[in-house]
Parts: sequence; C-alpha cells; structure tokens
Amino acid sequence: MKAHKQTTFLISLLGILCVACSISYSFTGSSIDYETTKTITISDFPNQAPLVYPPLAQKFTEELKDLFTRRTKLQMIQANGDINLEGEITGYDLAPMAIKEDAYSSMTKLTLTIRVRYANRANPDKDFEQSFSANREFNSDRMLETIQDELNGELVKEITEQIFNSTVADW
Repeated sequence: MKAHKQTTFLISLLGILCVACSISYSFTGSSIDYETTKTITISDFPNQAPLVYPPLAQKFTEELKDLFTRRTKLQMIQANGDINLEGEITGYDLAPMAIKEDAYSSMTKLTLTIRVRYANRANPDKDFEQSFSANREFNSDRMLETIQDELNGELVKEITEQIFNSTVADW
C-alpha cells in the first residue's frame, strides 16, 4: 500500500512538473514574441541599381512579403507595423569571370544587392541597416535574357532568406 502511494505521488509530481515547465519550439524558423509584436509593414523596394531589370523590384517585394506571411503569425499592414522593413535594390551587376586564353570570359557572374532598413518597435536595440547580396555564375555563351528569370528567382530566394534570418530568426 505504501509503495502504491509513493508511485501515485511521483506520477502526480511528474504531471505537475510537466505542466509547469514547458519548452517552446518553433518550426517556422522565427523567434518572435507575439505578445509584443503582432504586425509587420514591408514597403516596396524600388530598383535604384545602375542596371535595371524591370520585374525585379516587384518580384523581390512580393517574395519577401510571402516569406514573412508563410513563416510567421504577423499580420501584414500598410504602415506603422510593429516591425518595419524597407529598402532598395542597390546593385544588379554583371562581371566577367574565368578569362580564357583568348581574353574572353567563359563565365559571367550576376550579383544582386539589396539594402534593408529594419525597425522593431518592441525591441529598438535590434534595429539595423544592412546590405544583403547573392550571386550566380553562368556560362558566357548563354544570353542573360534567356536565363535571367531563373537566376533572379534563385537570387531573390537566397536574399529573402538572409533577411528573414537576420531580422526575426535571430541567427
């Protein structure tokens, strides 16, 4: 009888500890305190690069909004969010790579650079302004126009992930 009471007591104690001590895991990749941070504003990112690819600004802005919508519970609003992201496309550059013996390039590198200003009303000490960039190389015998959409999709995805990780993932 005494062993039964001890077992019942231990099970009850374990149950209380399990309820009292909870660990929170997030599988979305974000570490946002939703008690203080409920909204986000992502402004349009205009293309101010010397070389302009017209669909890039809208594609980038929409991909960034989609990423935050998919991975967080933040409500997207037009202005004055608890988190504000704004910036501009500052670089869209082509550079020759791997020069061959005939002085022609066999590879070309496309680099996309985005400047971001991040403001967090709940945690102003986390505010920052930073540039993010990504690049891809492609064979110089291919015309940029034929692979531009594919390359831009990869570059935009990589940079939006970098921005997400730097702002709300605390990585």
